[in-house]
Amino acid sequence: MYCKDGKRKGSAIHERFDFLGYTFRCRSSRSKEGKTFLNFSPAIGDGSAKAVRQEIRSWRLHLRNNKTLDDLAAMFNVVVQGWINYYGRFYRSKLYFTLKHINEYLVRWAMQKYKRLRGSPRRAWRWLASVARRAPNLFAHWRFGARPGGWAMGAG
Repeated sequence: MYCKDGKRKGSAIHERFDFLGYTFRCRSSRSKEGKTFLNFSPAIGDGSAKAVRQEIRSWRLHLRNNKTLDDLAAMFNVVVQGWINYYGRFYRSKLYFTLKHINEYLVRWAMQKYKRLRGSPRRAWRWLASVARRAPNLFAHWRFGARPGGWAMGAG
């Protein structure tokens, strides 16, 4: 295994590996002084991210229009917080892109639940962003920073 980084600039056949759900490879990092450099570091692996997205899809959030947002948060926050605790330890920004899929399903849920949002994804995204501004601690992934509406990581 060749651990390519800022000081080792050569190349090899194997420059990355997966271990315990993380992918270790060369990534850009920021030093204490704020300078960017290349570092061999872990982040959520592609297979793990796919498994998380499949689990989110299996919840079928968009079809649970008999539930409130509080009910949905109570049902799924424990699982999402576990993912954040495990995969969010290293290179957190890679996990944001996986968790933003929850917001997409919440928008679909809102469009099913509220007649005024039906057929208007843009209005549903604005509604969800306003809810996230009013109650930023409602969902675990919102506390983590994967909020809808573009005022944190990932725009809706």
